[in-house]
Amino acid sequence: MAAKKILMLVGDFVEDYEAMVPFQTLLAVGHEVHAVCPDKKAGDYVMTAIHDFEGQQTYTEKPGHRFGITHDFAGVDASNYDALVIPGGRAPEYLRLNPTVISMVQHFAQAKKPIAAVCHGAQILAAAKVLEGVRCSAYPACKPEVELAGGHYAEIAVTEAVTDKNFVTAPAWPAHPAWMAQFLTLLGTRISL
Repeated sequence: MAAKKILMLVGDFVEDYEAMVPFQTLLAVGHEVHAVCPDKKAGDYVMTAIHDFEGQQTYTEKPGHRFGITHDFAGVDASNYDALVIPGGRAPEYLRLNPTVISMVQHFAQAKKPIAAVCHGAQILAAAKVLEGVRCSAYPACKPEVELAGGHYAEIAVTEAVTDKNFVTAPAWPAHPAWMAQFLTLLGTRISL
């Protein structure tokens, strides 16, 4: 298997599991992952938020960990990457306002490179206008944004993921096994036991 070079877009209050788990999973199977954040450099960090499902009408939010930035955002050239990961949490609501983030996402979509987005990560996909005709899952509160962007919101269990074309999307971190398995398939990753 050829290792892939993967870009991960994060920001302050990215969901803790949705950044850490895919970052570590992709590294563990041999891929190279560059975690970047606008206005941050390698060695900086973002704070994460832990979102949990405890019986209320929406998730609860608690302070998370520091997640290390591995590369300078200013030096990113999206054409040098094979795939993109967009975790959820609070970060996508403001990352989608950054024109460079939008341009990067559009590059991956137009080049038909694998894109994995989870939870509120769909907010960035919608803002980039890359969801036209795409079946996309996200946190249920993002359904209107997916549909306004021309996507077809996938109503799936919180433990499931959906692949459509070069997009792998899921509603939240409980879907990590399905989400990462489908993304690894798109990447051509083979794991043998």
